[in-house]
Amino acid sequence: MPDLRHDPELHDHDVFIEKAMKRKGFGEAYDGLATEYALVRELLSARSRAGLTQEEVAQRMGTTKSAVSRLEAAGKTSPSVTTLEKYAQAVGSRVEIRLVPAPGPASRSIRTIRKQAAG
Repeated sequence: MPDLRHDPELHDHDVFIEKAMKRKGFGEAYDGLATEYALVRELLSARSRAGLTQEEVAQRMGTTKSAVSRLEAAGKTSPSVTTLEKYAQAVGSRVEIRLVPAPGPASRSIRTIRKQAAG
């Protein structure tokens, strides 16, 4: 009988991204999903800290494992704040949302823009 032992290779995400960034179009596509990837990292990190499986999170949320899997997949869904709060509660966390000023003209206040336009 053949040896069917599972011997997974370690994956270095940073090395993977570095190589992938050299491919045409990858950088733009990756940057376009940066917010989604950041959310997924937060979700996975919180679940890992809690030591829970997707099935356990699903049970605590009152949903299915496949719904949790979709939630943890970048670009697959746009979860509501309510869903994120349920997930956070299930993994012993809380949701914190911040809007951070962006650099450049879009970060100027409406008042500043009106003053400059008025001369």
